[in-house]
Amino acid sequence: MEGQRSCLILALLYFLHLASTIESSGVPKENPAKEMIQIGLIFSMNSTIGRVVESCISMARSDFYGAHPDYRTQLSLLIRDPKDDIVDAASAVLDLMENEEVHAILGPQWSSQAKFVIDLGVKAQVPIISFSATSPSLSPTQSHYFVRTAYEDSLQVGALAAVVQAYGWREIALVYEDTEYGKGLVPYLGDAFQKVDARITYRSVIPPSPEDIDIVKELNKLLVMQTRVFLVHMTAVIGSRFFVLASEAGMVSEDFAWIVTDGLSSLLDPVSSKALDSMQGVVGVRPHVPPSESRRNFEERWTKLYAERNSHDEIAYLSLFGLWAYDTVTALAIAGEMAWEPARSRYLKPNRSRTNLDFSSIGISEMGPKLLDKILSIKFQGLSGEFNLPDGQLQPIAFEIFNVVGQREEIIGYWTSAQGLSPELNQSTKEEYTASANDLKPPTWPGNTLKPPKGWVMPISGKKLRIGVPQKDGFTEFFKIEWDPHTGVPSYSGFAHDMFLAVLDALPFAIPYQYVPYVNESGQSAGTYDEMLYEIKLQKVDAVVGDTTIVANRSSYVDFTLPYLESGVAMIVAIKDDERRNMWIFLKPLSWNLWLTTGLAFIFTGFVVWLLEHRTNEEFRGRRSQQIGLILWFSFSTLVFAHREKIANNLTRLVLTVWVFVVLILTQSYTASLTSFLTVQRLTPKFVEVQDLIRNHLFVGYSKGSFVRGLLVRQLNFDESKLIPYSSPEEYHEALSKGSENGGVAAIFDELPFIKIFLARYCNKYKMVGPTYKTDGFGFAFPLRSPLVSYISRAILTVTQDKPKMDAIEGKYFCSQSSCQDQDATIFSDNLSLSVYSFGGLFIITGIISVSSVLIYVVSFFHSHWPSSSAIRSGNCSLWSEFLETANDFFQEHRLFGCLKRNRSCVVPTSHFQSGEASPNNEVELIARTPNVGGRPILILHV
Repeated sequence: MEGQRSCLILALLYFLHLASTIESSGVPKENPAKEMIQIGLIFSMNSTIGRVVESCISMARSDFYGAHPDYRTQLSLLIRDPKDDIVDAASAVLDLMENEEVHAILGPQWSSQAKFVIDLGVKAQVPIISFSATSPSLSPTQSHYFVRTAYEDSLQVGALAAVVQAYGWREIALVYEDTEYGKGLVPYLGDAFQKVDARITYRSVIPPSPEDIDIVKELNKLLVMQTRVFLVHMTAVIGSRFFVLASEAGMVSEDFAWIVTDGLSSLLDPVSSKALDSMQGVVGVRPHVPPSESRRNFEERWTKLYAERNSHDEIAYLSLFGLWAYDTVTALAIAGEMAWEPARSRYLKPNRSRTNLDFSSIGISEMGPKLLDKILSIKFQGLSGEFNLPDGQLQPIAFEIFNVVGQREEIIGYWTSAQGLSPELNQSTKEEYTASANDLKPPTWPGNTLKPPKGWVMPISGKKLRIGVPQKDGFTEFFKIEWDPHTGVPSYSGFAHDMFLAVLDALPFAIPYQYVPYVNESGQSAGTYDEMLYEIKLQKVDAVVGDTTIVANRSSYVDFTLPYLESGVAMIVAIKDDERRNMWIFLKPLSWNLWLTTGLAFIFTGFVVWLLEHRTNEEFRGRRSQQIGLILWFSFSTLVFAHREKIANNLTRLVLTVWVFVVLILTQSYTASLTSFLTVQRLTPKFVEVQDLIRNHLFVGYSKGSFVRGLLVRQLNFDESKLIPYSSPEEYHEALSKGSENGGVAAIFDELPFIKIFLARYCNKYKMVGPTYKTDGFGFAFPLRSPLVSYISRAILTVTQDKPKMDAIEGKYFCSQSSCQDQDATIFSDNLSLSVYSFGGLFIITGIISVSSVLIYVVSFFHSHWPSSSAIRSGNCSLWSEFLETANDFFQEHRLFGCLKRNRSCVVPTSHFQSGEASPNNEVELIARTPNVGGRPILILHV
């Protein structure tokens, strides 16, 4: 039943429209000598723009055929007025195709009408050529028989986004009419704003045929919002009424920024004088139409002609739609001449009844496809600029940025896709894309001010900014909430609180706010800092103020201001007892390996001295125990230079000279190091490396509710079972005092501001050691893309660079830290003892000298005491036996000196008396030299 009813309604509308249009359609003046090409025109002729278009089309036909009298063809226009109705537009096109057999359709006026008409054009292969349907929802690339001899609306979004970017606006409220024209641009605007880091925060939709109350309701919604940048995308009919009502509501005033699309530009569809008075300070974009002499002459002729035809109407202005209509008819006339073939000027129709409402009964134009190809290939310089249809539509060369001042739209700049914004068009010096306020001439904003609106204000509805604050059990120097026991009203204090108040004072505007403590029913903290910050995303609070650290994972759901205090994560550990109370501290200056090396060096040097002196120096002789004691005594006595033994060998003197220098260096270094150990307080941490804690499976602590736990687990790979949360400095002290083995912790990880407060209370008991893990400091948190962030950040810079103010705030809460000495000057590691490596060069030198001296002495001895080869052969002794005998002689006392101790005259072999070797006190006198006895020459000496 419903389908039959719809068919009856469509049939009735069709025949009513057919009857009315037969009576009212204009009959074109035809030249019998010309071949007439039937063209349909679908447009609302009773509107101002309709009359402008009709006059431009009439002049286009007259001008063209007057300039081309030799053309065989002429356009015959059949006009239909659908009166802004979609169904009437479709039925008018159907009538023109079936009854008039038109080969092209000019129009319709609205995008919503064109959306239905295009399908009919495809069916009949008739080009639908529109110079006013600009919605991007209609695409010539998707509908081959749709040709747009105008600019698509989406081509202007780049210019709109550049204006928003130039003035640093981040949030825009979009106002558009609920039509195909209005809705089609929305997705393109969203994408364009996203590229310049802005977003559409609210969409206000105006009905297609609104009452004043409908517009006022939407204006009231906009008025209570924080955003003060409004982008209006409407036709002049609705837009004019909208701005009149907005002005009456006081919204076209200071602090408001209004941007309009080309639909509200007088270039496309002129608005009334009353509407322009209501649009003072509005900024908009519109296509750039290059000036030309032909256009100026046309405007003069058109103004005179329009005034003659419409003498009773108000003065109208030639719009861009009129220029596009003129150029479209010119192009269609050229294409018609090129495509005309007498044999192919009819419709191919199916064998069906004309009264059948089935659209399949529409015939097919034989000329339509060729006419389409020709018009797509035509290029010429028209009144609106170059007429060229790549991708089936016109392409603008630039957009103008205009500013409504008085009754004029003053051009303040231009935008192109290659260069961005510029105060003048075709600047050859500009090589890259830019979009800043300096690229435009200063506009006059609403309220007759030259100061650009900041783009937002606190809502005037009386709503305060809800600021979440933490409830802290410890470290209340940063934020403290105290509840009145009688009234239950909280009071606030702390470094973060005072910083926030100072920042608010530095803002150029006031922000009403109220604190919202993040507590549960029992008045305790309701969760971690991450959970408190997430309340912003849940829109339970509008910001968070406190000792909140700026870290990467949090920035995914909130925006932070610049830091107001530097921070980082470090480790604090307990300090060992003062080593000055250690009875064995005298051993600390030297490491154990240096002690051992030094002792061995003493013994070795004593042995070398004995080896060089024992044969000829009676002070180095005696019983074996006496000689061993002498070796030890002599070497160690050099420490205090107390050795009394006389030295007879020059090689020994060389060895002792080097050794005494080594001893001097060692004793002086030991004395200096021991002095340092005894006079300087040494605070040695129990742990230095983080890996020691992990390797030994020790318990560590962290600040309860902070992000530090995540850092320990994910970045430092601590076992979660070894992590213990603490809240206050007192808990830190107790846990570190116990140690990991007694129910406490070996170390605590926290942020630097908290560590400084803790160390200020417990001087010389704990120490910050190990690396510092960088964070971005403490900041205030706001919703993503909040316009407040940039203003608060600039105010933070103002406050932090004001040293007297910062000193006053810090001194109020952190003054106790000055009473604690700087620990960095008194902290030493466990490994400060002198090592062998420090004196390796000295030991190597003295070793080489000693060994070299012994080798020289031994070689010289064997050379002088070795028997001749003839003696070895006559004595029947082997080389080995001779070596053993000589070696035995080396370690024995010199025979001469032993003999002389008991007798005044001695006989000794000459081999036992080396050349140049002196007797004790040089008192030996040579008496006689005798021949060899047993192969060895002998000497007879007398004391």
